[in-house]
Amino acid sequence: MREKNHLEFALNEFRGLQGDLLSYRELADMADAENDNATLLEAEKALGELATKAKKLETEALFSGEADANDCFMEIHAGAGGTESNDWAGMLLRMYLRWAESHGYKTDLIDENTGDEAGIKSATIRVEGRNAYGWAKTESGVHRLVRISPFDAAGKRHTSFASVWVYPVIDESIDIVVEDKDIRVDTYRASGAGGQHINKTDSAIRITHIPTNIVVQCQNSRSQHRNRAEAYTMLRARLYELELRKKEEALNASNASKSEIGWGHQIRSYVLQPYQMVKDLRTGYETSNTGGVLDGQIDDMMSAALSQRIGKKD
Repeated sequence: MREKNHLEFALNEFRGLQGDLLSYRELADMADAENDNATLLEAEKALGELATKAKKLETEALFSGEADANDCFMEIHAGAGGTESNDWAGMLLRMYLRWAESHGYKTDLIDENTGDEAGIKSATIRVEGRNAYGWAKTESGVHRLVRISPFDAAGKRHTSFASVWVYPVIDESIDIVVEDKDIRVDTYRASGAGGQHINKTDSAIRITHIPTNIVVQCQNSRSQHRNRAEAYTMLRARLYELELRKKEEALNASNASKSEIGWGHQIRSYVLQPYQMVKDLRTGYETSNTGGVLDGQIDDMMSAALSQRIGKKD
């Protein structure tokens, strides 16, 4: 039934696109014949928007993984470097929130460990919407920033690193067994925003899966019970994603949980000074529109990485 619904959705999207294309082409032809420039411009704008939608659907046609249609969790961790790296991690968090908003996805901040002066030390968000994991899964890895630091009075150029880890939300139909003897549960007092109530009790939960050393944590609710349930959901999702990754040849290169957040493990480089360029080091895709990228316009880079990933499987 799930596969049936997926195919029906894809076919309906294609048919709608096909119908709109015919309608706007007819409108453009009529406007051109009647020298109606205003209507012609309107039709051309609509056709441009259809082209963008078609490109998005073309990418989604590559989603063949069993969890690609699912919601996902995204973890962001600052690398070494203190305030500078914390600020970079905060910029990445904003980038992904804006990207999710542009897709009409709902986001929920599950956990956040704020930096001492700026940005974040780490954060976890849940992204809810069709194909959220399919789109975001290629973002896992180390992201490198080069810029003139706003925190350096001497105006020197700094290099910062942050890691991103993406894994799918799974439902109860997927059997992931987690035995009590394999986990350690710690409670602690929530930090960061939330007011007086969220910080009064040890409601935040951290679960460590001892065999794999996977650690998840949640502090977004005042209820310890709810945080425990969400953390357990995240743990099952991480274990499932680990099994998916074991099936892929790229596991050793992209296993961020075992990689140092620094040189040699980057998937993307963001240079703001002395020139402006964002380059994906896996695909060679690059753009000088750094402002757009940091504002969430990353679909083209995601598409290129996904196409390469599918090509390697083939």
